[in-house]
Amino acid sequence: MKFSSTLLKDAVEALSELPSIGKKSALRLVLHLLKDESDLALRISDKVVALKTKIKKCEICFNYSDNNVCEICSDPSRNKKLICIVESIRDVMAIEDTNQYSGVYHVLGGVISPIDGVGPTELTIEQLVERVKNKPPNEIIMAISPTIDGETTIFYISKKLAHTDIKISTIARGVSFGGELEYADELTLGRSIHTRIPYNLDVNSD
Repeated sequence: MKFSSTLLKDAVEALSELPSIGKKSALRLVLHLLKDESDLALRISDKVVALKTKIKKCEICFNYSDNNVCEICSDPSRNKKLICIVESIRDVMAIEDTNQYSGVYHVLGGVISPIDGVGPTELTIEQLVERVKNKPPNEIIMAISPTIDGETTIFYISKKLAHTDIKISTIARGVSFGGELEYADELTLGRSIHTRIPYNLDVNSD
């Protein structure tokens, strides 16, 4: 791809670093921004800079937030005795879209994956243990994708909480094995939460 402008080339290369954006798609976006006679490019730039410099992570659940505590954790109508553990912020959004859950969340930031070099210390598991210790919930729902790594993560967290009397459950397997929550349809995901099942931990397992 030959460019008549270094500025054009740099913009295309920058956009093409985004997921699912190839060079041709990036060029199409850049040319659209150049052709646009409004302040669209400047508005996008301002929003991205604000996103990067001002957004925070909730000090309770680690969801993205404008404040130190997110809207869900600060909402008095939410059931603080019910914590749903998810891998990512996208999972929080997927579950919220079902309108079937009224508890709060804890965002792990991923799952334990030795192949990818992700261990328990790279996730917010210790923060979860501390959170549960300070304010014990009645139930924890493991809304983690049922992959091998997801199952490993569920087992690890359950073992860390085995000394408590907290009920631990997993979402029903309406979400196909190996699938991710964000791709499940709202009805299936909502039913999976409502028909959740108790998680039985074999403490003698390795």
